[in-house]
Amino acid sequence: MDAEPGLSEQYRTASPWPLFVALGIPISELGILFGLFPLAVGGLLLFGGSVAGLVTESSYARTPWRALFAVSVPLFALGAAFMYTAIDLPDRGLAIVAAGVILVAAGLAGTLFTPDGEPAY
Repeated sequence: MDAEPGLSEQYRTASPWPLFVALGIPISELGILFGLFPLAVGGLLLFGGSVAGLVTESSYARTPWRALFAVSVPLFALGAAFMYTAIDLPDRGLAIVAAGVILVAAGLAGTLFTPDGEPAY
């Protein structure tokens, strides 16, 4: 019998991205809940970047740059909802929109400054 049935040398054993996705969500929730701007933005950046990495690693996207754009769209919608609806929490909505802006800037910089569109590892 094999010591590790079903595993071969051709497949990776684990991906680091689910851990960072799982950490990004509660960090950003704590920042949004208690109105801590840097914590909310940092947690959302960790979450968004990890989702883009996960999507790229699983071959749903060729590069992480456009995935960053896709992650930022729901953040803009959520931030606008916090700022302009009956929820009326503009500081927290601004933190969410700021994270979306930073993700768009990172996606734009990655698209413009990598010569072939692939991430430079």
